[in-house]
Amino acid sequence: MIDKNTKPVATRATFGETLARLGEKYPEIVCLDADLSKSTMSMHFAKKFPDRFFEMGIQEANMIGAGAGLALAGKVPFICSFGAFVTGRFDQIRMSIAYTQANVRIVGTHAGVGIGDDGHSQMALEDLACMRTQPTMAVLQPADDLETAAMIEELVRYPHPAYIRLTRQAVPRVHKADTAFKIGKIHSLRPGKDALVLASGGVVASSLEAAEDLAKHGIDLEVANVSSIKPLDTSWLREALKRHKKVITVEDHYVIGGLGGAIAEFLAEEGSGRLYRLGIQDVFGQSGTPAECLDHYGLTAPKLSKSFQGIVRG
Repeated sequence: MIDKNTKPVATRATFGETLARLGEKYPEIVCLDADLSKSTMSMHFAKKFPDRFFEMGIQEANMIGAGAGLALAGKVPFICSFGAFVTGRFDQIRMSIAYTQANVRIVGTHAGVGIGDDGHSQMALEDLACMRTQPTMAVLQPADDLETAAMIEELVRYPHPAYIRLTRQAVPRVHKADTAFKIGKIHSLRPGKDALVLASGGVVASSLEAAEDLAKHGIDLEVANVSSIKPLDTSWLREALKRHKKVITVEDHYVIGGLGGAIAEFLAEEGSGRLYRLGIQDVFGQSGTPAECLDHYGLTAPKLSKSFQGIVRG
């Protein structure tokens, strides 16, 4: 259920505030940014801990190498940029972070078409696919402020490299305040019997809204938040497949290689279930307001409601 009593917050904002707060508790945290600290919100950490913040300039590849070195020296680095820019330096991530097993936390903000006006050049639409290919790399996408804060603190202690994908736009709270978060776990947010909707990141709330709308028309959907795309909660999914024959994935990312790709691979190995992947098809991102972009690609609640209805009744 969407918490309508809490003001929507961009997950990048929660990241910045949380990292600054955790800096006091964990002196080993350091933060690096590639000239975007006011956008990634790492500026909060920079202001509070200037001696542990490194402004690298527009040099993402250098930032990745420096972050890896700091990790191998015992620090816990969070390296920050737009998702499209930092994962665009895939070769450096592959060799400097993944191959060396440097415990760097790669923070990619401004993910998906939800960033709006800035257009395709700054829309991370393939970042999840790239990061999923790297051995031991966790790939995470929190759905709201509560989950973001919990995930950032868990990442301080996480023993592997990780990529966390955050929103530019504000997103509603979809979890209860007492929810226990853990990397590698799926959270069911709404029970239902007609189909299973697996959503991630900024479109979790719109998926819930669409499901609530369809309940008025006799369609009962279970909606779950898959914030941990890797590692994937396969135990939960196996149990869910006993309840559902139809599975729908929803993501602000290409349907190739992201959440939809991860679930497709799982279903192929399990040999069960029928999957419908909703997300960005094989096209480029367009420029517009966030609302216009999400509507154009079918990721608003009314568009999702129509898609869900067609799948369940089709």
